[in-house]
Amino acid sequence: MSFDEEWASARSSATAGVSMRLNQVAPEPGGGSSTADLGVNQDKLGAIGNAAYALHGRLAKDGNHAQAGTSDAATMMTVNGFRTGSAMATVNETWKSQLSTLLDACANISNHLDYSAASHAREEEEIKAALSASKINEYFK
Repeated sequence: MSFDEEWASARSSATAGVSMRLNQVAPEPGGGSSTADLGVNQDKLGAIGNAAYALHGRLAKDGNHAQAGTSDAATMMTVNGFRTGSAMATVNETWKSQLSTLLDACANISNHLDYSAASHAREEEEIKAALSASKINEYFK
């Protein structure tokens, strides 16, 4: 049997028992659920923002604890002719880059959620004020 014949046989036997089935929920009459609504829970936003802030603080403190030692080890290995030294330096630089990216992401999440929570609270107060003002206007008519 040639390679092409064997390969064709292997492909056909591998795909013989494969089928596709999509699982889904039957659509509701009338185009979907009428109870769907967008809601923001200030407590949940605050908790996520606080967790991101705490993670940022821990990462900033603990993420670099091995950086100086790793850098020194990479330098000493390179000076003494070990090829592992350059690889260790690369790992150290990659770690610093990825740690910086993660710190930026945590800060972005924390800042964005703080802004979102404050923005939603401000909008809520504006809506309450507008509704109160509209009730007052009814009495003047």
